[in-house]
Amino acid sequence: MNKENLPIGKELGADRSIVAVMPERKDLLSFLPSKRLKGDFRMTELKRTPLFDVYKENGGKTIDFGGWELPVQFSSIKEEHEAVRNRAGLFDVSHMGEVEVRGSDSLSYLQKMMTNDISKVKNGGAQYTAMCYENGGTVDDLLVYKIEDNHYLLVVNASNIEKDYKWLEEHLEGDVSIENLSEKTAQLAIQGPLAEKVLQKLAADTNLSDIGFFKFQQEVNINGKKALVSRTGYTGEDGFEVYCDATDVVDLWRAILHAGEEEGVLPCGLGARDTLRFEANLALYGQELSPEISPLEAGIGFAVKLNKEADFIGKDALKQQKESGLSRKLVGIEMIDRGIPRHGYPVYKGEELIGEVTTGTQSPTLKKNIGLALIKTEFTGIGSEVEVEIRGKRLKASVVPTPFYKREK
Repeated sequence: MNKENLPIGKELGADRSIVAVMPERKDLLSFLPSKRLKGDFRMTELKRTPLFDVYKENGGKTIDFGGWELPVQFSSIKEEHEAVRNRAGLFDVSHMGEVEVRGSDSLSYLQKMMTNDISKVKNGGAQYTAMCYENGGTVDDLLVYKIEDNHYLLVVNASNIEKDYKWLEEHLEGDVSIENLSEKTAQLAIQGPLAEKVLQKLAADTNLSDIGFFKFQQEVNINGKKALVSRTGYTGEDGFEVYCDATDVVDLWRAILHAGEEEGVLPCGLGARDTLRFEANLALYGQELSPEISPLEAGIGFAVKLNKEADFIGKDALKQQKESGLSRKLVGIEMIDRGIPRHGYPVYKGEELIGEVTTGTQSPTLKKNIGLALIKTEFTGIGSEVEVEIRGKRLKASVVPTPFYKREK
């Protein structure tokens, strides 16, 4: 989900790209573009989450991420990545957007707007879904939380907040109201095999083991602050996302890090968030998904219910795609020759251009140079050999199964 392909930026007051901030780990940053674009530095004031002033307490290095000044790392991407895989890490994801949907026609409205079957979500449940344009291209991928009948919470990507809200507003009908709660709401994500153990120390009144995967509880007392706690995440690990009032998030951030000192919990930035989600084959909006890439092409067909009774926007186009057969698909690739595939790099079979890399990096877990590529369907068989053009050279790669990493349960 949760997260965007955004141009290289700068810190406030300094012409320093993300590579300049951390040149020793640029091989891990898949959300870097393949080339620096002229005129790419924007002079507009960057948005900040309520935790901005706390980043420096933990050594955070910030970058421009889609108009937000956010930490790319605190210690190092590799250390933070390994902490989440083996222990636990804490992320500030307060830049994400939250939209509340209410009214007696909420369900029928969301069924029209979402590709997944919202009628299957029970109170206290969450669902991953997408919104599409009429042509099947992706407006956004998001989470839907069912608070109760006729009351839902949508969690959307930060760079799409205004676009999504406008899209939702344009299609309102019946007894439905929507409200953008993004500025009032903060979100933390504690992820990793020790996440429950750490968070449980602060949640004396709630047994967190009762919260199942893609389930949530409201009004959970976390160190004296009320929060919605869901067993969801964007790393491929067990963990929780904690939604709270923006005025409470600083206290919760500090309390969770303090509670996790013994377990070795680390504050984590965007760099580790990206490498973790990539290894787990979790789509990033703007790379694996876009107005030009449908959910079916991106491999999230499980979130597209073409057989649900309700007609949703884009259903006809997606049905046509499926019936005609997809012309391109997202696959995993592993480099045979030495080189790192990057977003936007062309992929060839012989002299034929067959697609491009959507995400690529050096996997901290697997120690391999791997990528995701959207290529012509006839070349997507496991073991098929393709070539990635890296700095003007065609380098061999092989199509491999995804996800690259799957946690043991």
